[in-house]
Amino acid sequence: MSVEPLAVDHPSGSGVRIPPHERCTLANGIRLVLLPLHEVPLLAFEAVLRGGSRLDPPQHEGVAVLAAELLKYGAGDRDAYAFADAVEGAGGSLDIEVHSEAIHLHGQFLAEDRELLLELLADALQRPRLDAAELDKLRKRHIESIRATKDSEPQSLLGIYGRALLFGDHPYGRPAGGSETSLAAIGRGEVQRLYRQHFGSDRLTLVFAGDFDPTWLREAVIAAFGSWPRAPGALPPLATPARVQGRELLLVDSPGSEQTYLWFANVGVARAYPLAAALQVANTAFGGKFGSMLMQALRVQTGLTYSVSSGFHRGSVPGEFSISSFTESTSTARATDIVLQTLDELRRHGIGTEAIASARSYILGQYPLGFETAADWASALAKLDLYDLPRSYIDDFGPALQRVDAAAAMEVVATAFPDSSDLRVALIGDADKIRHDLARFGRVHDKSLAEPDFSVRLG
Repeated sequence: MSVEPLAVDHPSGSGVRIPPHERCTLANGIRLVLLPLHEVPLLAFEAVLRGGSRLDPPQHEGVAVLAAELLKYGAGDRDAYAFADAVEGAGGSLDIEVHSEAIHLHGQFLAEDRELLLELLADALQRPRLDAAELDKLRKRHIESIRATKDSEPQSLLGIYGRALLFGDHPYGRPAGGSETSLAAIGRGEVQRLYRQHFGSDRLTLVFAGDFDPTWLREAVIAAFGSWPRAPGALPPLATPARVQGRELLLVDSPGSEQTYLWFANVGVARAYPLAAALQVANTAFGGKFGSMLMQALRVQTGLTYSVSSGFHRGSVPGEFSISSFTESTSTARATDIVLQTLDELRRHGIGTEAIASARSYILGQYPLGFETAADWASALAKLDLYDLPRSYIDDFGPALQRVDAAAAMEVVATAFPDSSDLRVALIGDADKIRHDLARFGRVHDKSLAEPDFSVRLG
């Protein structure tokens, strides 16, 4: 086991630097990060298992999500009820999220319940029951949730359709939570196979932040996890997606809808993009706050929408840059025109000095709020590990933000933001009301919201 000493903290202009912490790697490959914070008697944790939904077999999207959720529906000597009762009885939390690149288990317990926390976490990861009856209930619940969402909140599915259009068969383009079709095809065998092949010590990073003694916790983790073997399966590589050329539109028909939900995107940049501070300034000025260019154009000046935003999804490889909004069906074409025109304006003129100053001030007000609690720090350090980022990613953000000028913003616009002629556009709305106005923007592909999958075929 190799141990790095506690990091030394230094003041900076941003007011945010990583507190002293310790990193080590266990003999079986588990990465352990310990950040003691004694102000509050809580122990927060992040358990990150590299792999995520990219491990899903073809036509079985959702396997990783079901396998991950089953971790807390019975593990070790506890069935689903006893496991939940142990967490809730201690006033703790243990939540699970699945992304394209990793499974995240996170939560917090009272510091005095640290032994129970380690026992539950070790059981969930190493000794899950993967119970068939619990799987059946989970699968049905997910399918019904998708159907209910289509009925009541179809806009929340827009990104799933859009990423399928943009990324195709790349893992970023496949629905992490599965579809009605793929979920129905998943049995216990698929879940067990994924667990046996891809859950193991060499995939795991454990981050603890809060009120604890580092020596005790390190030894307790070794006792609880030190005998867990490495995953036998190979972690599949994640290809770098190529930016798309030209415009293609996906129209998802939602008959009777009075509104159209819009999503414009192309491949953006990765988490390790070197101009991270300038990227955040440029996006904030363009579509990240109320006074942004997009908000001024679509809400303040024209009243076509109540909300519009832009953002970058950045993984270990580039995810999407996207613009999202909604408008009345009759305003679909006009709103689309304005989005494209505003993107053209950004590409031609960049961000002015006043807009940069305003965006910087906004970010400086918001940024420290993401590092207030032990749970915040556990999450932040887990992301640094997952994406192999240096501590300067956090420590130097404030000074880098202060250095952003019009030239840096323009470089970001030129390298990270797409041209308006190169986009994938997904829309959910009443096709009969809006289809005839869309053809001038690009080739239109049709899909019904009622279809039980999210796949997009451009042939």
